[in-house]
Amino acid sequence: MKKILYMFSIALFFSCHNQAQTNPKQKEVIEAEPVVVPLEDGKARAYFASGCFWCVEAIYESVKGVDEVINGYAGGHTDDITYEKSNTGSTGHAEAVEVIYDPEVVSFATLVDVYFGSQNPTQVNGQGPDRGSQYRSIIFYQNDEQKKIIEEKKAALAKKLDAKIAAEVYPFQKFYKGEAYHQDFEKRNPNQSYVRAVSIPRLNRFKAKFPELLKDEEKH
Repeated sequence: MKKILYMFSIALFFSCHNQAQTNPKQKEVIEAEPVVVPLEDGKARAYFASGCFWCVEAIYESVKGVDEVINGYAGGHTDDITYEKSNTGSTGHAEAVEVIYDPEVVSFATLVDVYFGSQNPTQVNGQGPDRGSQYRSIIFYQNDEQKKIIEEKKAALAKKLDAKIAAEVYPFQKFYKGEAYHQDFEKRNPNQSYVRAVSIPRLNRFKAKFPELLKDEEKH
């Protein structure tokens, strides 16, 4: 999707329609035991997929208590993963982010609220113009407590909207850091066509919806 935007510089007129190939290994991923990521220097890590990782990175980096967000890939059944391979939709992976945060400032439950509140929660296999299984919504849990939080919030949102929520719930297994040029992409490329047409408007909608969650420098 984003490679097409580079070529044509028109963000809203192109979509990627790749679909993941059926693979029995994907079932093993979904049914695996979750891997717990230990605290490091008092900081926790959480993992989310919700469309283009450029967009999701910028949203979480605006939240109080979040130290850093890293773009990458998660949820698939292959170990050798790159942007190009993910973009085929055949690896099972989705564009994802690793959110490094201070649990004394922001809770995992609040990060889940950010997740659901910053996307179209009913859109299947994509967000906005980004279409394909590599852009699908997934929330990753590391323990039973996190899984319960996710499932309760997902069920409450489904009841509120009277609609099926598209987000998949996966046990966290492994996060593959993305290529260097994907990191801090929106900050470094504010005038790129996709960023201007999709990423920044999505970020601004989130800021307007959750002003109380923003870092002081993000409120202006």
